[in-house]
Amino acid sequence: MKKLIEKISKLESISCALEPSQEQRDMYLSKVKHFGNDFINTLNKQKTFISSKHISDKFKITSKKKTIDEVITIYKEEIAEKGINPASGGHLGYIPGGGIYTAAISDYMVDITNEYAGMFYASPGAVSLENELINWMKEVFNYPNSAVGNLSSGGSIANLIALTTARDKHNIKGDQIKNSVIYISPQVHHCILKALRIIGLEDIGIHYLVLDEFSRINSELFREQIDLDIKNGLNPFMVIASAGTTDTGAVDPLYNIGKIANKMNLWYHIDAAYGGFFILTQSKKHLFKGIELSDSLVVDPHKGMFLPYGIGAVLIKDKDAVFQTHHYTADYMQDALIDEAPVNPADVSPELTKHFRGLRMWIPLQLHGLEPFVACLEEKLLLTTYFREKIKESGFQIGPEPDLSVSYFWFTPSKIDTNLFNKKLLEFIHDNGSIYFSSTILNKKFVIRVAVLSFRTKLEIIDKALKMIDQCLEKTINYFNKT
Repeated sequence: MKKLIEKISKLESISCALEPSQEQRDMYLSKVKHFGNDFINTLNKQKTFISSKHISDKFKITSKKKTIDEVITIYKEEIAEKGINPASGGHLGYIPGGGIYTAAISDYMVDITNEYAGMFYASPGAVSLENELINWMKEVFNYPNSAVGNLSSGGSIANLIALTTARDKHNIKGDQIKNSVIYISPQVHHCILKALRIIGLEDIGIHYLVLDEFSRINSELFREQIDLDIKNGLNPFMVIASAGTTDTGAVDPLYNIGKIANKMNLWYHIDAAYGGFFILTQSKKHLFKGIELSDSLVVDPHKGMFLPYGIGAVLIKDKDAVFQTHHYTADYMQDALIDEAPVNPADVSPELTKHFRGLRMWIPLQLHGLEPFVACLEEKLLLTTYFREKIKESGFQIGPEPDLSVSYFWFTPSKIDTNLFNKKLLEFIHDNGSIYFSSTILNKKFVIRVAVLSFRTKLEIIDKALKMIDQCLEKTINYFNKT
């Protein structure tokens, strides 16, 4: 026993390094705080995009220890200063949104206490808080109190939860798969198609619906397609609408689609990952009429609520259907089975190990209230309108007036292939890097996307972006004049 205690004591003297003293903690925090303040204070001077294909060897795990200064330097130089800067107000490429400071404080608190938010028994406070956030979102989207929900890692897992539930509710399996039909927009987010493959519906019939000139689903033709499919002996099963597509920010006619889906007994799912929280604005609230008719919906707080990456949400009306798919028990978890417990996040999601991500949403709402979030959303809508008007003045073509804060533009040269020209223009924009834009293909046309959602995107940033585009346009014209 003496030797055993000696071995334990020796290991303890080494392992205690994992519990830094208060002096060490203060030192670590001081240096991290300095990095954070310097990063935020100099954001407007930093590039939004720095292209890099180099894979650093500084990430290698070795037995050699590093100081906190060395670690912060590696993070700064090899991570924060390469690729897209998602914290920048100049991130106008994909759909950004996140990074508010008070959410970072929340994550620090969660990591310190190492809260587990999967089962009420383990952390009644954490689960209750997350359920209260779900309840708030049920009110926002006019869902019934009986609905259930989950705070997921993002829209991909949130959509996966909803689609799996829909599959099991309608018993789509075996020979029934190939005979069943799902209706979606050609602009549906690719995570939907990925989820269908993951849940075994890769061979299901996918019917892409006709869009109108605003990239919204044509609901009249949708109904005609259902009738045709039934006539042909198929099994219409689900329709997926979007409240803010990634390509163009379009909001499908949610009410019309919902009435058809309910009449024809289709599971009605809405992907509102990007656009859902615009329902809080007075100027766009009308676009969301009918969202309450859906059987399930997905929304991303790390987009429209400007939180850091890693928090999506799903709401589903049919609790029994969700539990049929996601609720499992195990002998070793018998202590956690409390009859009077509320809904456990682990029972409505693939996750058993559940990070307490809800605090990063709850604390900012407590500290700031809802008003600045709504004001920020309204601001982004107006900035999108401003950008479109100014880019048109510079000679660019623009797409139809968008429903939300995503739009697109392109330049039409006189003697050069339009797609080739705009690809080269985007190359110069990326080389510049001060503001980041992305691209997409619409009706075989290469266009440049602008997505205004970062809470740090202000009028000054948009003016800077317009100036950069004009400079890159001149470079592009000169480039083709020389070739």
